[in-house]
Amino acid sequence: MHFFLILFPIFCIFIVGFIGQKTLRFDISALSKMALYVLSPFLSFKTFYSHELTISYLYYVFYVLLLCVILASIVTLWAYLMKYNLKERCALVLASCFMNNGNYGTPVILVFFGAIGFDVAVILMVLQQFIMSTIGVYFAAKGSEYSISQKEVFKRVFRMPIAYGALLGIMFQLLHIPLSDQIMLAVSMIGDSSIPVIMLILGMQLATLHIRQVEIAKVSFALLIRMVVSPLVALVLVYFMPIDYMSKQVLIVLAAMPSAANTTLLSVQFNTKPEMVSSATFLSTLISLITLPIVLWLVDPPIVF
Repeated sequence: MHFFLILFPIFCIFIVGFIGQKTLRFDISALSKMALYVLSPFLSFKTFYSHELTISYLYYVFYVLLLCVILASIVTLWAYLMKYNLKERCALVLASCFMNNGNYGTPVILVFFGAIGFDVAVILMVLQQFIMSTIGVYFAAKGSEYSISQKEVFKRVFRMPIAYGALLGIMFQLLHIPLSDQIMLAVSMIGDSSIPVIMLILGMQLATLHIRQVEIAKVSFALLIRMVVSPLVALVLVYFMPIDYMSKQVLIVLAAMPSAANTTLLSVQFNTKPEMVSSATFLSTLISLITLPIVLWLVDPPIVF
């Protein structure tokens, strides 16, 4: 019961965005640009500035990178065998390889694993944010509808301010640069607002979809990678990691989270098949109501539901 109560507000925000788009017809592209370039960098800075860097980060960095690379390689191989074009391949990577371990994953981990598990979830949220702002942007730009060179793709990655917000946060922390409570309050207010805005945009994007636009075969494959293959790969990876048992459980559960809502922002911004990406994000969130309790039961969390 706790599980469904945690997720109820998330679906409420999706519904509000859906209704708002149906009635008021917002400019989704402009809103996504605001969330990516204005709000998210503040959240990235706050997250990296507020959470102390430890040796565990090295293990988790290795884990997040390797998980992303393995999943992207599987998707790329499948896309090659199915003769998908570049745009379709990049959209599949966005829909399959990045999990929602922030506003979705962290509260779930807090309830079922407590404060210790929550600390691990926050670290993974931070690292996942950085991965999406670099590797995620790379695939979104590469799959853009506009024909751009590899050099231009990298230029767009380097122009994305989320990564710079993270690096600035790390620098401020390592140099012990103090920020007043008033400044941090302003940073928090701007950064934290990005989470509901991103979820509203996903609801708005879903309002523009028509059933006939959903590419069932591709979306189904993305869901298979996100909800089944990802936790299985995580299970293998954590076996070799020198971390405690609970941390391994948390990593597996986070790997089973639905697709990250940020990928919808990226697909809208670069027009990398936003219909496919947003469909996979929403459907994986719905399906997680079934799959996540199973994963939690299989990893035997300390707190049962």
